[in-house]
Amino acid sequence: MKMAASQGAVGPATALQGQHYLNVAHWNPGVMQQQQHPLHTARSLERALEDAVCSGMLNISGRKLRDYPGLNYDLTDTTQADLSKNRFCEIPPEVCMFAPLESLNLYHNCIKVVPEAIINLQMLTYLNISRNQLSVLPKFLFNLPLKVLVVSNNKLLSIPEEIGKAKDLMELDISCNEIQVLPTQMGKLLALRELNIRRNCLQVLPDELSDLPLIRLDFSCNKITEIPISYRKLKQLQHIVLDNNPMQSPPAQICLKGKIHIFKYLNLQACRLDKKTDTLDLPSLGKRCLPQQLTDRYLQPCLSSSCLCYFSKHTYILTTTIDSTFRAPYCQHLFVTFSRGNQKDFSSTDPSFTMRRKMEHLREEMEQIRLLRQNLESRLKVLLPDDVGAALMDGVVLCHLANHIRPRSVASIHVPSPAVPKLSMAKCRRNVENFLDACKKLGVPQDKLCLPHHILEERGLVKVGVTVQALLELPSSKPNQLSTI
Repeated sequence: MKMAASQGAVGPATALQGQHYLNVAHWNPGVMQQQQHPLHTARSLERALEDAVCSGMLNISGRKLRDYPGLNYDLTDTTQADLSKNRFCEIPPEVCMFAPLESLNLYHNCIKVVPEAIINLQMLTYLNISRNQLSVLPKFLFNLPLKVLVVSNNKLLSIPEEIGKAKDLMELDISCNEIQVLPTQMGKLLALRELNIRRNCLQVLPDELSDLPLIRLDFSCNKITEIPISYRKLKQLQHIVLDNNPMQSPPAQICLKGKIHIFKYLNLQACRLDKKTDTLDLPSLGKRCLPQQLTDRYLQPCLSSSCLCYFSKHTYILTTTIDSTFRAPYCQHLFVTFSRGNQKDFSSTDPSFTMRRKMEHLREEMEQIRLLRQNLESRLKVLLPDDVGAALMDGVVLCHLANHIRPRSVASIHVPSPAVPKLSMAKCRRNVENFLDACKKLGVPQDKLCLPHHILEERGLVKVGVTVQALLELPSSKPNQLSTI
């Protein structure tokens, strides 16, 4: 699926040297060619070298040269050199001795290695070595004061971690290579404004890039499925290009709407994540084995280690060892119960509270949730995920259960699709309301019907279990097999 999200951009930039910032002195070889050498093709190579001696701008582009021709000329004062569109197999050692050199264009040659002598160019701020045959970027390259680096259309497999040393780098183009992973040290490029990683083999975007002051980001034509939620912090980002990626988060229809909608989606996901964290909704606690392990041994005062047990969507039991050094067979534990509505220690507010009674109540709840899972899986011949509440909140499974009890009880069911893997809240609510309406028509008593928010907000799995149990106890006309959900 092709997706593009760019505000005012016509497409990904293939080279970054033509874009200007006020505080960076860019040199565009094409502009110099028109202004300084309008008769470039007609002039002799000797005349071009003579002009370079006087102007400090060496332009020998497009001459199919294999060897450096300026051995007999004093070009040590050259500040800008254009050696593009030739056949150089290496960067000429003589060019690496141009101490005042600020801009070097080596586009479209046959260069395979960057020599270590390039570190002599301590004034170099612009380097274009794209469309060559580089397989490795040397570490010493990032000791130069580069502000623009273009190494697109090479054979790079990785970027060295030393790239984090390029503190002045403002534009980086590493597109059209074979890079699989970006180093996290790229998050140290605090001056970076434009990043082009188009057409590589990337599967993940590093979170560290969210700390950069990026204005333009192009990661199109990769294998990226998700934009990290942390990228919502890219407040200065004006253009984002992400077409030709198998995007899942944000979904395709969000990406097609552009940058504003992408950032709204990321902010919404961040809010949901923060809400779950605030309510102690820890995904690692929802282990399916816990309900089966919840037996009378949890009521005994002897527990081998401190643990955090998940009992329902809204209730938790936190057990911590008072003295971790106590090695006796019967160690003391402190039990604290947290609820979604308010967090309190029941033992301090309710004089009649006993731990055994509370544990028995929680065990009954877990048994009812286990029964709910068992009823759904046995009737529909499916395997539900560990988080039963999350699996039921869109109403799809429940609607299929109603149709399993009596065909066409729910005439229309909104189901996810590969393009839209998650239903909107409006469609989830319609599914839930259709399920409850079907329960009423089938004869489920009013006092056993749960409310929509018990399903949609995952706040009443026990009540949902009562409704499902009452629905299954109704007399059915003919058994039906549900092939797929």
